[in-house]
Amino acid sequence: MIKPPDVRAASTPAAPIRTAIAPGPVTPDDRFFRHIVGSMRNGVLAIRRDGNVALMNEEAYRIFGLEQREDDLGRPLTDLLRDRPDVIRVLAGSFELSHLPNRAELRLKDLDRVIGYTLSKVRDDQDETIGAVMFFKDLTQVEQLEERERLRDRLASLGEMAAGIAHELKNPLAGIEVMAGLLRRQVPDSKDAQSLLADIINEAKLANAIVVEMLEFVRPIRLQVEHTNLSDVLHQAVTLAETKATRGDIVVTVELAPELPTIEGDVHQLCQVFTNLLTNAFEALEGRGAVAITASGGLMDAPFAQEPRAPIPTVVIEIVDNGPGVPVELTDKIFNPFFTTKPQGSGLGLAIVRKIVDAHDGRIDVSNNPGTGTRFRITLPTTSASGWFK
Repeated sequence: MIKPPDVRAASTPAAPIRTAIAPGPVTPDDRFFRHIVGSMRNGVLAIRRDGNVALMNEEAYRIFGLEQREDDLGRPLTDLLRDRPDVIRVLAGSFELSHLPNRAELRLKDLDRVIGYTLSKVRDDQDETIGAVMFFKDLTQVEQLEERERLRDRLASLGEMAAGIAHELKNPLAGIEVMAGLLRRQVPDSKDAQSLLADIINEAKLANAIVVEMLEFVRPIRLQVEHTNLSDVLHQAVTLAETKATRGDIVVTVELAPELPTIEGDVHQLCQVFTNLLTNAFEALEGRGAVAITASGGLMDAPFAQEPRAPIPTVVIEIVDNGPGVPVELTDKIFNPFFTTKPQGSGLGLAIVRKIVDAHDGRIDVSNNPGTGTRFRITLPTTSASGWFK
């Protein structure tokens, strides 16, 4: 005989299961839903479009180090998680991004915890976005710590190996390139020799570029922050991209808003971001098409603010091409290290781009329709974003 479910946990005030249900009496289905959410080993936090908390389970309270209160449901997210500004930033940004990260990590510095999370938008029957939900797990548990230690050891080994490769290969590669150039001068009348030596020089340059990209990826980013004029950075990036990929008949237009604000950023790192994106666009267009670069300043209100607050100044840069676009099934992967669709690509270009944008407290979003082109949208705060949501 099957025993009826014990419903005391649903009615005990000491350990309420935080779920949002319609007003009225608690039905068996409602209670079962509460038990599902409450029994999850992952944290669940859902908000409505207005920024109020709709659902938060006990694991979420534990991970965030919060005390449960009877009136938490319906409270503004900025009120409930005022000590977790990074979580607010991530959830608030989910409404603006067309493509949400499938797997990402976030460090809760004051708790010395790392969470792995997935974001999803909540849509109604009319496919309108009515909220967002974060599913997350505490990666600081013993089994995750062991895995992260193994991963850290592998990355450290990779960094040491990359440094060793760079040291051992950069000089020989430079020597190969110089000697091949000298040989070309000695056989100016031999077309076959000229062609072979040109291939040797190009391959040496490609190998050197891969070594440099590996070093850039494994090396921790240390920003040299200064007041940066993005107009100069973007024009310099166009010039550098032309040295890395054939532009051909590609038309590049740059439209910058009047009096574009300066930002606090690393000129070299930001230039690398836009150079990598433009190089990808040139390669995708194969010498024919158009690339549009736009930049504008704006003011972004603090998400879900319940009282007047100073707006957040930002600069939004978009790089749009009319190439073939990225297949939908690959959108989740293009920022992954070593993932590439190019025969001679290293798969590190976009991974480095995201790493640099994250270091500037910014956001990068990609949207496209296969056959009609790709749009990269980078949002950068004009000042450090660490205090945005406090």
